[in-house]
Amino acid sequence: MKKSQSSKQWLRRHVNDPYVQKSKREGYRSRSAYKLTEIDDRDRLLAPGKIVVDLGSAPGGWSQVAVKRVGAKGRVLAIDLLPMEPVPGVEFVQGDFSKKSGLAAVGGIIGERRVDVVLSDMAPNLSGIAVSDQARCMELAEIARDFALLHLQAADGVFLVKVFQGAGYDEYLKSLRAAFVKVMVRKPDASRDESAEQYLLARGLKSAAPARTLIP
Repeated sequence: MKKSQSSKQWLRRHVNDPYVQKSKREGYRSRSAYKLTEIDDRDRLLAPGKIVVDLGSAPGGWSQVAVKRVGAKGRVLAIDLLPMEPVPGVEFVQGDFSKKSGLAAVGGIIGERRVDVVLSDMAPNLSGIAVSDQARCMELAEIARDFALLHLQAADGVFLVKVFQGAGYDEYLKSLRAAFVKVMVRKPDASRDESAEQYLLARGLKSAAPARTLIP
């Protein structure tokens, strides 16, 4: 009964959410598109001509924002385990980027070029077990970080990742500060106040991994 009541409250809040309503009016697939929009308006990571990889992209809200902002001369590659309806101008791969097969698919599109921006708005399917959910959230953030360290441009590369405050957060933040010149914490207005989510924005690798293709 409690779960049913909680679900009804969530649905009511979701339907009345101004960002949900705005996303429907403006054609975005998720309210999270406004999180990326706000961060980019402030920090200017999605410039025209950039090459962007959107990790865990479904349903495609972040890819929609990215492809608009990099323009015709830029490229957006999206990858997710789940299917995603096509976004005009976005190259989508259905696969697991943490596995060799997923990396090979990404590499088949981008080749030997390093990318300018790596985005990750991933979150696992929550079990309701707080310790387990937090561990899985941090695991996804670590996989995204490792991908970025291997494939970003050295001096100008940008990595934006969603994390949740809790166990493992401080260690993860420390790892980003060790690898990047500058790391900033962002909590956009579109992120619900009660949510423990934050976005970490890292710029400029201190030392790039050896040059390699995206194919292991």
